[in-house]
Amino acid sequence: MSDWAQKAEDQEISRLVNCLEIKKEDDKDKFEENADVPSAAETSLLLKIIRKGLVESNLDLEVQRKDPKSPLHSVKTFEALHLKPELLKGIYAMGFNAPSKIQETALPTLLADPPQNMIAQSQSGTGKTAAFVLAMLSRVDIKLDFPQVLCISPTYELAIQTGEVAARMAQFCPEIKLKFAVRGEEVTPNTKLKDHIIIGTPGKILDWGLKYRVFDLKKIRVFVLDEADVMIATQGHHDQCIRIHKQLSSKCQMLFFSATYDKEVMNFAQHIVPDPTIIRLMREQESLENIKQYYVKCMNEEDKYNAIQNIYAGITIGQAIIFCHTRKTAGWLAGKMSSDGHSVAVLSGDLTVEQRLAVLDRFRAGLEKVLITTNVLSRG
Repeated sequence: MSDWAQKAEDQEISRLVNCLEIKKEDDKDKFEENADVPSAAETSLLLKIIRKGLVESNLDLEVQRKDPKSPLHSVKTFEALHLKPELLKGIYAMGFNAPSKIQETALPTLLADPPQNMIAQSQSGTGKTAAFVLAMLSRVDIKLDFPQVLCISPTYELAIQTGEVAARMAQFCPEIKLKFAVRGEEVTPNTKLKDHIIIGTPGKILDWGLKYRVFDLKKIRVFVLDEADVMIATQGHHDQCIRIHKQLSSKCQMLFFSATYDKEVMNFAQHIVPDPTIIRLMREQESLENIKQYYVKCMNEEDKYNAIQNIYAGITIGQAIIFCHTRKTAGWLAGKMSSDGHSVAVLSGDLTVEQRLAVLDRFRAGLEKVLITTNVLSRG
């Protein structure tokens, strides 16, 4: 590519990044001053923890393809994908009996030959991580001793979780080697990695690939951007991802998975993922079918608390999650419910990631019956 063409491409990418309208701290309006606003990456991690096991969903998916006339395939069993026996055994060992809705539609495209690019949306807990991990593992050629698959996550915790899914799925494929590119992991400059799959965060992967040159980005066959909306719309991350993306071969399979996409981010993703198959939830169906929604009109905080008391008095509730807009309200409600004899846990943005995970583990174990949280669990 000539210098002027490279400059023009850089300017176009900069224009698209600017269109994302990334919020800065001083952009928040007064209404949000007391709101508990977690990072999207932290929220995604918490949702993955609380939704261990698949969320049942019969929602319709909207599929856009490069060639609308080409047949759209879906599968009802993992056997129909003609996977390696070791991978199929790993899938069943993880407790997957049949593909989820997103997997039914996405996997035939993810595993197609020649490889096809994809941008896909599905809620947390519906199997999207397992879908792209299966694609990653299926593309590995064990006869080649260099990195062939690159998976980027926004945070250390999300990268580790994706790696754990990959390790479990590949438990009967000991010849497939995984490597974490996250904090605490170091490499010797100018040595060559022999692992097949690298899973990590943008900064570390950028250092390893371009600064230390321990693997060749041009040889990557599959590039996965996990939590793509978080990655692209987060200051710093999207710049690093662009630099990584520009080093990849034009033949590299590009996969973007996420729970949510807004219009600007979607447009940007389509710009850097050539000719993708796009799988999205039908817009009017972005809430889960197995959750029924009701509302009660209340005049003030005390009215709201009386409504909660009436609900508990009228029906038997094993466990419940109650959302509050601010940490102050969450603390007030926790105090009221605790004084009335409820076993309560509070989850808010003033806790560290480790503390939040501990709260969720206790709630999942049934040690507390009520989880009062701010919007740290609202995404996806």
